[in-house]
Amino acid sequence: MASFEINGGKPLSGELIPQGAKNEALQILCAVLMTPEKVTISNLPDIIDVNKLINLLQTMGVKTEKVEKGTFIFQAKDINLDYFETEDFKKRAGSLRGSIMIVGPLLTRFGRGYIPKPGGDKIGRRRLDTHFEGFVKLGASFNYDGGEHFYSVEAKKLKGTYIHLDEASVTGTANILMGAALAEGKTTIYNAACEPYLQQLCKMLNSMGAKITGIGSNMLHITGVKELGGCFHRILPDMIEIGSFIGLAAMTKSEITIKDVSYENLGIIPNVFKKLGIKLERRGDDIYVPAQESYEIDTFIDGSILTISDAPWPGFTPDLLSIILVVATQAKGSVLVHQKMFESRLFFVDKLIDMGAQIILCDPHRATVIGMNRDHSLKGIQMTSPDIRAGVSLLIAALSAKGKSVIHNIEQIDRGYQDIDIRLNNLGADIRRIN
Repeated sequence: MASFEINGGKPLSGELIPQGAKNEALQILCAVLMTPEKVTISNLPDIIDVNKLINLLQTMGVKTEKVEKGTFIFQAKDINLDYFETEDFKKRAGSLRGSIMIVGPLLTRFGRGYIPKPGGDKIGRRRLDTHFEGFVKLGASFNYDGGEHFYSVEAKKLKGTYIHLDEASVTGTANILMGAALAEGKTTIYNAACEPYLQQLCKMLNSMGAKITGIGSNMLHITGVKELGGCFHRILPDMIEIGSFIGLAAMTKSEITIKDVSYENLGIIPNVFKKLGIKLERRGDDIYVPAQESYEIDTFIDGSILTISDAPWPGFTPDLLSIILVVATQAKGSVLVHQKMFESRLFFVDKLIDMGAQIILCDPHRATVIGMNRDHSLKGIQMTSPDIRAGVSLLIAALSAKGKSVIHNIEQIDRGYQDIDIRLNNLGADIRRIN
């Protein structure tokens, strides 16, 4: 198990280029299974979760060619369907949450799809009902082996239909959308997720020959086609990493420019950080964050305490609430952080309290942060990263803290952030990777 040793309290300075979006990459990689033709993907992040999915595709029979760093050509011409019955498949697919999205492409193209219970962050219940209920409505038969925790769906040919999702699940929408793209007739998906990453998947499928309208809304219309062809697709910059860098700059009193952020795809993220008092400026497609000695949290119009909560897009992404919580610890004022979607994501606050933060964990979903206005710096401690986003939040806290911190289990951070220690050290951070 690897660890980070961080000597905090150092202001950073310079430019950061965000990596390709992890959450988009997982969807796009599964979509290469939709066609026997070559698909070229650029701006793929070199992170554990993406590399695991690429390796899984290779073992399934997808030919993979690395053109240059971040750019790959995939061809799913000869898929070994017998492989899905093997223990190796169950082990590989079960270690990765994003593997669930191979089911829709396999089902619609080959008539059957399989997946073990997928892994990922332990941040609370993350049910799969939405995915399989959608497949059943498209005409598939569903089976779940409770002993093996193994899911399977089969259909000679999916048939288009009207589907009202019980939740605006991003991966559920992506999975059902891919299934519908090669189904007979027209499918309507209502209460669909509409995140930029989902919009990107729709645009990619359309470039392959799919017929999808309503992109960017919560109602998608898909007219099934007989086959899809190859394409070139470039992945967006990672909005979660961009938000993490904004928070990092504020906490460490750093002057940082975040390059090529695809600003129009960030939604309300910049404005939410501004509500914490963080100054940031759009410069073309870059975000400039000046060094700030202090920042003050807004209140609501009537003077009551600000609440920041997550919501399906175009609301605020749950993946950045951990960053918001950390940044608020050194602000002037107080904020209630309400994590509605996952009941275990705030449990890392005990580490921040040990570092000296003033936080009241109200319940599994809500935490009140009383900002210290830098009157008392956080202090370095030893801690363990529980998941990707909490791990980076703790890294930001450690970089702002006095003294030395050690973060264990940094494989969780490496799952979602590419070479984060090297990139931040280039700006003046003092992070040492210990194996």
